[in-house]
Amino acid sequence: MILGFQIGFLEIGWVDVFDILFVSFFLYHVYKLMKGSVAIKIFLGFLFLYLIYLVVKAVDMELLSIILGQFMGVGVIAVIVLFQQEIRKFLLLLGKTTVFEEGNILKNVQQFWQEKYDKNHLDVSPIIDAIKNMAGSNTGALIVFSRSSELKFFADSGDRLEAKISKRLILAIFNKLSPLHDGAIIINDNKIVAARCILPVSERDDIPAQFGLRHRAALGMSETTDSLVVIVSEETGQLTTARSGDFEYNFSTLEVRARINEYLSNLDETKNESLMTKAIKPDQKESVSKAEATKSELSVD
Repeated sequence: MILGFQIGFLEIGWVDVFDILFVSFFLYHVYKLMKGSVAIKIFLGFLFLYLIYLVVKAVDMELLSIILGQFMGVGVIAVIVLFQQEIRKFLLLLGKTTVFEEGNILKNVQQFWQEKYDKNHLDVSPIIDAIKNMAGSNTGALIVFSRSSELKFFADSGDRLEAKISKRLILAIFNKLSPLHDGAIIINDNKIVAARCILPVSERDDIPAQFGLRHRAALGMSETTDSLVVIVSEETGQLTTARSGDFEYNFSTLEVRARINEYLSNLDETKNESLMTKAIKPDQKESVSKAEATKSELSVD
């Protein structure tokens, strides 16, 4: 072992330092993954039981040690059963951040190709127009954007459409009298893949009280997949986006457009903010939002 430094009688090598850093990084992401869910309480209870087992074994309480030892012997299976959803989320997170992610190696080449030839560019204007109308009429909606895949598992839970994107079609789907309005639509590869899709509901207990089941489903979808979800509130008409397990709410349609374009073009957040500041000056943003709100009211009337 290559000696890094020495603290008293402890000889710490550089391998030990990297080992501690990697373990700390792993534990931090495990805690971040379970934070706000019931799994953290189960994990603390399991950890407390393990500490009791160590104490009982240290004081030579043989009968209790045997009982707890049998339970700890199947600890790996118990962990898989109790934390199956968290393990799945962790593996999904690991897959999205490694070189094995689809398109990650040729990301820059693909982005250059799309910018040059613009074949796969999604025109978000019909979607934004539909969102504006639905927000003005307090029509609830869930719109899932996916840039990597069509999310086949979730698309198969609804009705397949494979339809061209249009404002009228989106408004027809989320019309309160439509049989397709209950659920989400999935947009991928410049088309509406499916409607009436069932999304996984987040189990986090730190979600604000004003968010209902529609917002919980959007958050759960953003936690389990690399997607962007736009929510139109049925009660208030407020626009919210969910991405990577986080909410951004009280958006204008202009800000929703910027978030969708940022997600689809795979731009960094800092780059998008600089583009937004160039496109809209601070003193103009308020007037643009008011003009859109007025136009939305006129279109609803």
